[in-house]
Amino acid sequence: MIQTINDFQRVFFIGIAGTGMSAIAQYLRGIGKDVAGSDRYFKANEANDTRKKLEAAGIVCFEQDGSGILPTTDLVVVSAAIEDTVMEVIKAKSLDIPLIRRSELLAIISKSKKTIAVGGTSGKSTTSAMLYDILQYAGLEPSIISGAGLVSIIREGKIGNAKVGNGDWLVIEADESDGSIVQYHPAIGLLLNIDKDHKEVDALIDIFSTFKRNSELFIVNQSHPLAAPLSEEISLDFSWDESKPSGFIARDFKQEGLSISFTINNSPFTLQLVGQHNMENALAAATVAAQLGVDLSKSAEALEQYEGIYRRNQVLGQKNGVWLMDDYAHNPAKCAASIRSCQPLAPKVIAWFQPHGYGPTRFLRADFVQEIATALRPQDEIWMSEIFYAGGTATKDISANDLINDIKKLGKSAYFVEDRTKFLETVRPHLTENSVLLLMGARDPSLEEFAGTIWKEL
Repeated sequence: MIQTINDFQRVFFIGIAGTGMSAIAQYLRGIGKDVAGSDRYFKANEANDTRKKLEAAGIVCFEQDGSGILPTTDLVVVSAAIEDTVMEVIKAKSLDIPLIRRSELLAIISKSKKTIAVGGTSGKSTTSAMLYDILQYAGLEPSIISGAGLVSIIREGKIGNAKVGNGDWLVIEADESDGSIVQYHPAIGLLLNIDKDHKEVDALIDIFSTFKRNSELFIVNQSHPLAAPLSEEISLDFSWDESKPSGFIARDFKQEGLSISFTINNSPFTLQLVGQHNMENALAAATVAAQLGVDLSKSAEALEQYEGIYRRNQVLGQKNGVWLMDDYAHNPAKCAASIRSCQPLAPKVIAWFQPHGYGPTRFLRADFVQEIATALRPQDEIWMSEIFYAGGTATKDISANDLINDIKKLGKSAYFVEDRTKFLETVRPHLTENSVLLLMGARDPSLEEFAGTIWKEL
């Protein structure tokens, strides 16, 4: 039975191209494990950037045909999206090789380090990246297992979502969507926020309450009404609302163009990012770093150089008077925050969103409609293309057009273009000389390519 990081040497990942899977695979390779994996996106004689980067890191990649699983394989890792009917799952069982979920393996890894687990329904990837950069700048040589690629690591030719450092600390994202957050017992647990996403709020509060009990030290966002009641010690917490007493308070937020500025306990911070939500993320990261002895001024210096993460308010450029932004926003709160962050840039924001999964879209329909409609100014627009289908069993009884029609009923400018390849030609007459075109969506691995095509043809 696999219980510690030392109980296996040869590990195989089914679905290794997924962000969460590839991060753990790279981390294990970085600490000397023999790592291999397969993915349905790997095809013979077909270029794949993720595969190329994994192989460059010393990870052996296969097509998803079962050939990579051998009798000598110690452990097979599966993501939540992998069904029992997949050929490699069947082969692993036939060879009596232990099968483990990605989240279970991450919990095992976290026991081997002093772990900081970043939790919450929004902002985990950005906060994890900011905290990693602060600790790196402070000389603590941390490790990270993230849900998104850090630009600073991507520049090294890597995927960017994992790195092994020589220090004692490991920063991880603790995912609440599948309930796996309850498996972690971190030295520091961080709770950013609680919003309906994947689960009802009551269920999320139960999950985050367990997360709190499992954490040696627990830090909470006091300015978020659902998170604040889980506070353990106010002096450890943070807030951007001065009416909510906290040990660390952000004030004086300003956004000018593509940069934001604010103070934390009177220490000035400036970041090359947009949106108040990124001030909250930076505040959270600096608060945790302070518990490790990193002075706020040192955190400010680190974040002044912060380069961001892949597809999080990523600025692709400005062309013909139009700013093009690409963002991973995929739940109601994130979509609303992303839209608002673009509004100071131009008089008009045109947002495009591709929902992912029929179940999540059905579950969050009313919340998407309310949050997006509230965020839109009279001159702003929301466009959607059809829901992304990743395969498997799904009841296709809802369309993105249903959300669009609901938003229209609230008096907002909303449009549906079923086929996203027709989006740019359809939206072009709506683009003004001074506007922002914001692309939002998650889970679909072709979204980066889609954004690149929009930029090329804009």
